[in-house]
Amino acid sequence: MRTFTRLVRKGRFARNVSHCCHRNIVASQMSCFSEFGTFAFNHKHVGSFHVGFYLTNEQFFPLYCRDAAMQLSYCLTNVFIHRSKMPQTTPYSSKFNPSTYSSSHGHRQPVEENYGGLHYRDNKLVSGSLEALIQLLVPTVDYYPDRSYIFTFLLSSRLFLHPFELMSRVCYFCVDHHRVGDPQTDKKRIREIAPKIVQLLTEWTETFPYDFRDERMMRSLKEMTHRLAFGDELSRRAMQRLIQRLLRKLTTLGQYEESLATSTAAAMDRPLVLKSKQQLVRRDECVLNLCDDPFVFAQQLTHIEMERLSYIGPEEFVRAFAQKRPSDNHKSFFSKRKASNLEAYVEWFNRLSYLIATEICMPVKKKHRARVLEFFIDVAQECFNIGNFNSLMAIITGMNMNPVSRLKKTWNKVNTDKFDILVHQMDPSSNFYNYRTALRGATQRSSTAHTSQEMIVIPFFSLFIKDIYFLNEGCVNRLPNGNINFEKFWVLAKQVSEFLSWRQVICPFERDRKTLQYLISAPVFSEDELQLASYESEGPENNLERDTRRSLRSELFSENPCSRH
Repeated sequence: MRTFTRLVRKGRFARNVSHCCHRNIVASQMSCFSEFGTFAFNHKHVGSFHVGFYLTNEQFFPLYCRDAAMQLSYCLTNVFIHRSKMPQTTPYSSKFNPSTYSSSHGHRQPVEENYGGLHYRDNKLVSGSLEALIQLLVPTVDYYPDRSYIFTFLLSSRLFLHPFELMSRVCYFCVDHHRVGDPQTDKKRIREIAPKIVQLLTEWTETFPYDFRDERMMRSLKEMTHRLAFGDELSRRAMQRLIQRLLRKLTTLGQYEESLATSTAAAMDRPLVLKSKQQLVRRDECVLNLCDDPFVFAQQLTHIEMERLSYIGPEEFVRAFAQKRPSDNHKSFFSKRKASNLEAYVEWFNRLSYLIATEICMPVKKKHRARVLEFFIDVAQECFNIGNFNSLMAIITGMNMNPVSRLKKTWNKVNTDKFDILVHQMDPSSNFYNYRTALRGATQRSSTAHTSQEMIVIPFFSLFIKDIYFLNEGCVNRLPNGNINFEKFWVLAKQVSEFLSWRQVICPFERDRKTLQYLISAPVFSEDELQLASYESEGPENNLERDTRRSLRSELFSENPCSRH
């Protein structure tokens, strides 16, 4: 038997979390088995919760609890001298081991070491000056930084300096800093270090391609190509191929953003009109006319989710919460990003929630509404089994909106056993413990998958964003001595790198073009229109509701709707 989920969310990031309507669901003792493990349910009351994020202080407390006596003074000029003796940055598996920050070490004193502006604890980099961290990123003839460090620093450095500034520093340290003035000597050195420079820039452009929408970044990249051509023809060709791949990525991104804008505009241009509700129920694109198979419908939702996930750049998680500096007003970096793909993905969640509510409220007959309600419960179940938690929660959010939850006569015709399990699975108590357990199970399944379908993990994205938000807010970026708190950024990088592993999975399901088009562009009711449609389906129960319906009728029927989701 399969298990399922529940949650409510509306708005953006942590600032705009709104309360969703309550729906009390009494569930009896139950136990069921999920594809991800066994969950035992023994509860009497599920539901009646507000949307929110509950984060325990312990999650972030160990990251920065440092004594003032730990303040250090570093010497930047010794970075390259000491680099051969430095403890190497460790891979993710050991770096993010929970025991690293726990008290399991007993009374053993950690080994503290300093190397030219960098501070290590038990061979793990925990802090450093910005200058020393930049130089640790720069390869030399006999040194190349660990890939985990490259990713972590490229991700977090934008909190302290613009990517263009970092690129300028890297180029300087790689080439100009070591020029001796003798053409032959300089050419020999460039030839020796060129492959490592190419490798570093390859990792940068592959992981953070959106940085290079800034014309200054592209100019620096092309200048580096010319510099490497001075010493190594093979590296020059490698750089040219790198730039070609990068341009293809950026072109694809531009096409995606244009397509997204077009589909959004199409949905806005096709408003629903409540006065013709009877006709709308019988329109050709009614969801059950288009697709009456919950599994196929869940597959199409997964297509949309995975496509939109794939265009979210890792830097967007940092940029979403970073304080914008006056120097960041360069037109080609910020204004060229018309709309953050991260924000667009959150908006997709909201749109899907309203689409679900619209489909449930539109039918005039109670039995038709019940059919639609049952259909979406089955779709939600299939989303859980696939590992598509974001669509799952969007569906349940739509069902928990007041215009839907108040349809008591409709709900009485539906078997809510599946929905009750979904509710319990997404109970927000204990920091969404049930959901996080299921997510870990899906992640483990993905890591040992034998088929592409088993690799799918689509997290509840708004909660994922809030985790990162509270990590950013709960830990300082700089220590009292001015050094960068790199322990925090190891944890941030682990969260984002896990997202990148989910993002790169290719959706294995067959596309249903009509259903996809419907999901993307079908018009939906606004909040007021949903409320009125609900009253038209099942009449008001008290004077307040009657007054509300009268007011909504007067407002909506006298003018064309102009607000759409």
